[in-house]
Amino acid sequence: MPHLLVAGQLHPAGLELLRSAPVTFDYVEEISEPSYQAFLPAADALIIRTQPLTASSVARSRHLKIVSRHGVGYDAVDVAALNARGIPLCIVGDVNSSAVAEHAMMLILAASHRLIAADRAVRDGDWGWRNGLQTREVAGKRLLIVGFGRIGRKLAALARAFGMAVEAHDPFVPAADWPAFAARAPDLGAALEGADVVSLHLPRVEGVVLGAAELARMKPAAVVVNTARGGLVDELALAHAIRSGRLGGAALDVFAAEPPGANHPLFGLDQVVLTPHHAALTVECARRMALASVQNVLDFLAGTLDPALVVNAAAIGGLKESAK
Repeated sequence: MPHLLVAGQLHPAGLELLRSAPVTFDYVEEISEPSYQAFLPAADALIIRTQPLTASSVARSRHLKIVSRHGVGYDAVDVAALNARGIPLCIVGDVNSSAVAEHAMMLILAASHRLIAADRAVRDGDWGWRNGLQTREVAGKRLLIVGFGRIGRKLAALARAFGMAVEAHDPFVPAADWPAFAARAPDLGAALEGADVVSLHLPRVEGVVLGAAELARMKPAAVVVNTARGGLVDELALAHAIRSGRLGGAALDVFAAEPPGANHPLFGLDQVVLTPHHAALTVECARRMALASVQNVLDFLAGTLDPALVVNAAAIGGLKESAK
């Protein structure tokens, strides 16, 4: 009987699906690499949350045939080590785009309306804070979405409902396939200059997307939102731009180092809204991700895993063979 390892807390619906399947499994709720390494030698399959899966862990996994990510990102997974063994890495597909798009819209509103400062003013008895007129409406403002995949397009629909003018930058979407509901911005630098809000929705890339030079091109009242990947924004440059009045604010759900240290440069800024990388961790989305990540393993074992959910192309050809 195949033996699975679940590394990281799983929604009860996912655990129920596992209990009803012809498999056995170990369940380690702690989210760290050392916490699950001792269970790897016995595992035929691994379902993993956000903790790293390094080459050393892959080397311990003598029987491992499939890795299923509880989500769509895989920055912490050593894909090359899996490729060397022909081990497929699969993701859950489109189960979290609505949750992340909603979170991004919420952050846009919270940063524009200075939610953190307003909340603090009420709690501190500073009712007169409201007379400073520090908040801004989003209606009529220009939103630039960088990365125009599923999440970016759902955010575009939400933003348009709030009366925002939407444009997007994504060099990987051909002009012929560009949707009509958002203007196409082929030049990122020029688009930054006209944007009131910039929201990032792209995978991790080499270097930063918004560094000091890019931030300097933006309007003084502009807001930066990142719900995509930590490291896409130079966080130190962002903090400096806000403190100096060069930017209006920011809202981040992801950070270059997670969790961020106690001396993070964005801490203490009322113009900044910070959340703990939980945009996709709604009750509904957690259930969908748990079920999908478990089902991917069960489908693999049955030889029916959808190749479109496998991210390392080097392993796709051997899907059915390695499931035997």
